[in-house]
Amino acid sequence: MEKLVIKGGIRLAGDVEISGAKNAAVAIIPACLLINGVCRLENLPNIKDVKLYLEILRTLGAKVEYVNANTVDIDCSNVSSYQPDEAMAMKMRGSIYLVGALLGRCRRCIIPPPGGCDFGTRPIDQHIKGFEALGAEFKIEYGTINTSAKELIGGNVYFDVISVGATINIILGAVLANGVTVIENAAKEPHIVDLANFLNAMGAKVRGAGTDTIKIIGVKALHGGIYSIIPDQIEAGTFMIAAAATRGDVTLKNVIPRHLEPISAKLIETGAMVEEYDDSIRVYVPEGAVFKRINFIALPYPGYPTDMQPQLVTFLSTVNGTSTAREGVWDERFRYVGELKRMGADIRVEGKLAIINGVARLTGAQVRATDLRAGAAMIIAGLMADGTTVISDIYHIDRGYENFEEKFIRLGGDIHRVTVIEDI
Repeated sequence: MEKLVIKGGIRLAGDVEISGAKNAAVAIIPACLLINGVCRLENLPNIKDVKLYLEILRTLGAKVEYVNANTVDIDCSNVSSYQPDEAMAMKMRGSIYLVGALLGRCRRCIIPPPGGCDFGTRPIDQHIKGFEALGAEFKIEYGTINTSAKELIGGNVYFDVISVGATINIILGAVLANGVTVIENAAKEPHIVDLANFLNAMGAKVRGAGTDTIKIIGVKALHGGIYSIIPDQIEAGTFMIAAAATRGDVTLKNVIPRHLEPISAKLIETGAMVEEYDDSIRVYVPEGAVFKRINFIALPYPGYPTDMQPQLVTFLSTVNGTSTAREGVWDERFRYVGELKRMGADIRVEGKLAIINGVARLTGAQVRATDLRAGAAMIIAGLMADGTTVISDIYHIDRGYENFEEKFIRLGGDIHRVTVIEDI
């Protein structure tokens, strides 16, 4: 078993290059199934979820060749299978996008329920509603999702709740459908816009991505091409908060500052300084600055991202006064709070509300990454804390962050990976 060992109390400083966006990559990779031809994807993050998704495409019959660590050629011309490998699909939440992609390509998909981080119930009712509006039949039996359609026909889809996953899935299912599909109350996240831009670059007609109404005009076929994934908003936000939490001075390169505005706004509210440039952003804390308590709600974009909620709560755990964090997306995203309490945090959870009473300092302890973003929060906690922190279950972190500890080391962090042989 691998663990991360962190010695805290060191101020982070320097430059860090942000990788391609995980959430965009795991939507765009299955979109390649809709294309007969070679797609070259650039700025792909070199992470476990991307590698797993590419392997899933291989098992379906796609030809996948790495050009370098962050560039890959994908050719799905020979894909005829509509049943992904069950064990692989169950390891990641993003495998749900195979439903839309394979319906578009094969008019059928058989897949197990997706895996990934456990935040409680993750219903797919909005996905089902959308696919049925396109003419697909949807059955869940014997633990398997079975969808099929003699023909996909454009239709009107109104989501009862904003769903990133359902928005992506219906876009994938609609681009090769006959007629026009209109999605209302659509999610607006940057990676949805990136997916639409990718599809449009390959010949699709997706209009309105980034707004609450998306219009997809079905086309007969898509062609190959070259596309570069956007920078990772969540990785960037994680380093922004780490910089503030350690009273550091960090410049993030290869970012889109507009995507980071909800995070920047909250950091500025605490008293941290944020400077924006064309494709970089600097976060620093002036000497002697006193942080201020804040309240925030995690909401769909353009609200404060739910994937940045654990990181900000961790930072606020040592800010004097009482801050509050309300989770507006997932039911059980505060499971990591128990790990922060091991380090001395004073946090009380009431349903979807966390009440954070700032303490003077955190103390190093043995903790675990309960999920991907909580794992990032544990790293920030370790960097803030007095003494040594040891983080287990770090496979969660490897799913979504590229060269994470190496980047922190280059900023001055004392962090290294060790292999531990557990007693049986």
